[in-house]
Amino acid sequence: MKSVTAHQLRRMILGDEELALLDAREEGTFHDSHIFYASCCALSRLERLAPRLVLRRSTRVVVCDAGAGEAETAAARLMRHGYSDVSMLEGGIDAWAAAGYTLVSGVNVPSKAFGEVVEHDLGTPSISADELHAMLAADDDVVVLDSRPTPEFTNFSIPGGVCCPGAELAYRVHDAVPSPDTTVVVNCAGRTRSIIGAQSIINAGVPNRVVSLRNGTMAWHLAGLELAKGATEHAARPSAAGLEKARASAVRVAERFNVRTIDRATLDQWRTESDEHSLFVFDVRTREEYEAGHLPDARWIAGGQLVQTTDEQVGTLRSRIVLADDDGVRATMTASWLVQMGWRDAVVLEGGIAGHPLDTGMPDLPLLGQNDAQVQGIAPEALATTLERDAAGVVDVSLSRSYRSGHVPGARHGIRARLGRNLADWPGERLLVITADDEALARLAAADLARELDAPVRCLEGGNEGWTAAGYPMTAADPAFLDDPDDVRIRVNEDEGGMEKAMNDYLEWEIGLVDDVARDGTAAWLHASGSGRRAI
Repeated sequence: MKSVTAHQLRRMILGDEELALLDAREEGTFHDSHIFYASCCALSRLERLAPRLVLRRSTRVVVCDAGAGEAETAAARLMRHGYSDVSMLEGGIDAWAAAGYTLVSGVNVPSKAFGEVVEHDLGTPSISADELHAMLAADDDVVVLDSRPTPEFTNFSIPGGVCCPGAELAYRVHDAVPSPDTTVVVNCAGRTRSIIGAQSIINAGVPNRVVSLRNGTMAWHLAGLELAKGATEHAARPSAAGLEKARASAVRVAERFNVRTIDRATLDQWRTESDEHSLFVFDVRTREEYEAGHLPDARWIAGGQLVQTTDEQVGTLRSRIVLADDDGVRATMTASWLVQMGWRDAVVLEGGIAGHPLDTGMPDLPLLGQNDAQVQGIAPEALATTLERDAAGVVDVSLSRSYRSGHVPGARHGIRARLGRNLADWPGERLLVITADDEALARLAAADLARELDAPVRCLEGGNEGWTAAGYPMTAADPAFLDDPDDVRIRVNEDEGGMEKAMNDYLEWEIGLVDDVARDGTAAWLHASGSGRRAI
């Protein structure tokens, strides 16, 4: 197994060649401490995550962990699935820290930190929750635009707010805010989507006063104000006049931030070169628009969410990124931020999807190792009968958050990467059934166990969805865990220490990212530290 030192890895991060830095630990552990440009590629879900993060099998890949062995297993698995240039970080992240380099906490750190740097450097204006509340109470001329995706907005929002996610802001704002005298307030749950959203509208050149809601809905809650539940108000698609203004704004933004376009011929050329240079194609419109027709090789991700989750979407530094829409606005606004983040080859497809062959619907998620998932299944009806006789045990390898919300009655939760260890004493005569929300991962887990245990192992046919489709109930009662459920990070509303403390801790973390960036020194947009910019 090849390995690299911390010093070598840092040179790779700062270099010119493509690099995928994958952390093989579970998300909850990754959240606590990791390298700035690492993407979480948890060993338990590697077959799903790796082909989305690292498209080209000859990409230089470095895998890391904290010394518990996940990196070695992940590296071996990647090589078995055709990745040809895989190394491990010697000594893991502890060696990185020992070399004097910075470790960061949280998720989506490059994107979150970038948002903080934008506010720090550009002075993006903001108002407090109390100020906004007073404006609304006085019936001032103000519109609140919520930059989060619809499910988050519907869950809770500022009373009277309108959902207008990310890249949709500059696209729809001209109709959502028809008067230049209206104050526009952009919010999210915390800070960075508010900042990027507000600055997007400012960059688009609208004449209004535009501000972010400082600390978002968390600040609203912490101020003792009540959040709305179940809101459904969305900013409408732009009128012809609104679209004309949005396009003019996009042209100005493209000129200001040097956003490049490529034509169809260049995209086709890049496709032929994708074995030598990684190519990510994203459709940044709404999901409904994407499903109605998209480029066959385009992955859907709303533009604002791409900017906010670059480490989850593009796991290979210095990749080519092509952004597509149908009018040039949303792709341009998204590209303008990626360019500022240092993605030198983030470009817009000229003319968008028009004239291209299109697919419809949502494509299947990629999966490595389907041939490794050969294991006998058990139908839901047969499992129900077996459970009635107490002749089987069920282990659910879904994400623990999903397991807590509903699972097969009596099922225990397990971390797939540690099942062999935690079920080593499983009785040889007792049937073991593996299930999950993702049947393919359940099959892989069951196949692994069938090779390790001297016991009958089956996969629930159809997974949890198959169980409910057959008419059997799920339950959230009596959750039981084989191991510490560190597969997900603890969200603010899940923190046992109290929501208010968790909110304050989260906001403090976001604000502190500016200093983390300066200490780390590898970010491609070191404005705050005065070190200038470089490209990735």
